[in-house]
Amino acid sequence: MPPKALLPTDLPIVPFASMADFEAYLEREHVKAPGVYLKLAKKGSGIPSVASTEAVEVALCFGWIDGRAQTIDDTWWLSRYTPRRQKSIWSQKNVNTIARLTEQGRMRPAGISAVDAAKRDGRWDRAYAGPATITIPDDMDASLTSQPTARAFFDGLNKSDRYAVLWRVETASPKVRAQRIESLVAMLAVGKLPGYSGSKKAEKTTRTKPTIAPRTKLLREIATASTPKMAFQDQRPRREGLRRRAE
Repeated sequence: MPPKALLPTDLPIVPFASMADFEAYLEREHVKAPGVYLKLAKKGSGIPSVASTEAVEVALCFGWIDGRAQTIDDTWWLSRYTPRRQKSIWSQKNVNTIARLTEQGRMRPAGISAVDAAKRDGRWDRAYAGPATITIPDDMDASLTSQPTARAFFDGLNKSDRYAVLWRVETASPKVRAQRIESLVAMLAVGKLPGYSGSKKAEKTTRTKPTIAPRTKLLREIATASTPKMAFQDQRPRREGLRRRAE
């Protein structure tokens, strides 16, 4: 049995036996609470628990968002939930979920307010696609074509590493998008990836286990980004056990 993980202390840890229990909690606390760690029972444990998919939907209704997660032991794991920050970026998946929640009449005033704010400042239209559907935008493609070395390196990346590059383009504001693309292509031209120290040999796209930009680290960056920035102060990834659902 693996040793128990150290538990976070920045927010309370609370188990909810059902979606209704979490909904009742946010009904009371969504304005004043700084956040909470949901203590979620793993599938097969037999313990009544709100499911992660249910929790994400409830959070969106109240203008909250899920963040980093970690395993506690063989029975439990934690997922961090907090009010959505003012400039928090959106995923296309959650944009689509909001449409369904709105049709179902489940959205609360705080959730509607978060959506309206994103629509006003353009974040709604810049919602990023997930790893399975993201494509190379035309401006990024043109820039890569103009730099054969960068193009060759990018084309040799696996799917996870490509996504680490492309989501940074898709989430950039119009004001900084061109500069973001230029910076990314310059890094690729010398064999580097954002968030990684040193150069990296391109891997076949069939590789499924990234060694440089693990999906857990990437999703943590997306979850905590307000205005995503290039990671020129490279850091080696530090796994936090993330099982982050897209914002």
